[in-house]
Amino acid sequence: MTGKQQNRIVFLSVPESLRGRIEGESAAAAAFSINPDIPIPVEIPEGEEKLNLEELSWEMILSGMLGVIAAETESPERMNYYRHFVLALRPRIFGELTEAAILKARNGDFDLALEILEALRGLFPESPVPLLNRALVLEERAALFERQGKEEAEAAYRTAAAAYKAVMSVNPPFPGAFFNGGFFYLGQKDFSRARECFAAYIEISDDAEKKEQAETIIRDIEESDLEDAQFQEAWEQIRQGREEAALENIRDFLERRPSVWNGWFMLGWALRRLGRWEDGAAAFGKAVELGGGGSDTRNELAICLMETGDLSAARRELETALREDPENIKIISNLGVLAIKSGDDAEAAAFFRTVLELDPDDPVAKEFLK
Repeated sequence: MTGKQQNRIVFLSVPESLRGRIEGESAAAAAFSINPDIPIPVEIPEGEEKLNLEELSWEMILSGMLGVIAAETESPERMNYYRHFVLALRPRIFGELTEAAILKARNGDFDLALEILEALRGLFPESPVPLLNRALVLEERAALFERQGKEEAEAAYRTAAAAYKAVMSVNPPFPGAFFNGGFFYLGQKDFSRARECFAAYIEISDDAEKKEQAETIIRDIEESDLEDAQFQEAWEQIRQGREEAALENIRDFLERRPSVWNGWFMLGWALRRLGRWEDGAAAFGKAVELGGGGSDTRNELAICLMETGDLSAARRELETALREDPENIKIISNLGVLAIKSGDDAEAAAFFRTVLELDPDDPVAKEFLK
């Protein structure tokens, strides 16, 4: 809960009209009785300067209690009382808040999604689900920053990694944390941690289908030797801007494992960052040939092809990538750049307007539309 929200919460003595039991058919309502000695937190509605007692509602009380629970500002006994109060008022609140947080995250309102999940974590401190959803939201925010080319992306990924570490530390172990954590580390190209997560998931899960998926990923990591020290070092070197040093490591790796598409992708990535467009296009093309034709690879390949002047081939790659990932801002923005290079300003403007529909603050789209 932010300081601004805390300032909008006031504590009231229990009014006569609220004393006694809460009406409701749920077991939580039947078991709960309002304690007149404990004040009730109430959130002042947005747009109002002060609380109007004549307009006091259960929603205002519920919002105030959730804010206090999220902030953990009260004693354990009082916090527990407020939790039971909320559950008596809204017995289905776990699902309601979870759905609300997911919807906010999908709409790009990550801060509000995280606030909702923080309230949910305080309301259900024993459940690992809000912790996992928090990690997923933070990962989604980091991925958006990366697609937008924002400098905050790296720090956002570190925050997401810390969130996954937290949910994977709960006791007893929560299978979903390790399954989703495995995919998070796959995306970060940290194949050792990804394998560890999937291996842990297999040990504690009873979901046969997901266990089989985890086993397949582990087998692919091991067979492709993606935990190789030179491969991992090359990845870190590129992220640190040391592409020339990375080239030596990744080429040594490819001499030993020439059929691993991930190695060719990394080679292409280093070459593209060095501005060696033709060599980069050849490396990304090899990655596609070996089965690594995902949207990221094709987008990178298209960038190199545009720089070499092969605009028709670049369009094919971007359109294929967009079919796989239709809301990827980088791909749509690159289609706009391609349209400019092709002399079609109207088509370019349409692509950049689409980018701004997905992210109204995208600086690249704004600049091009000028």
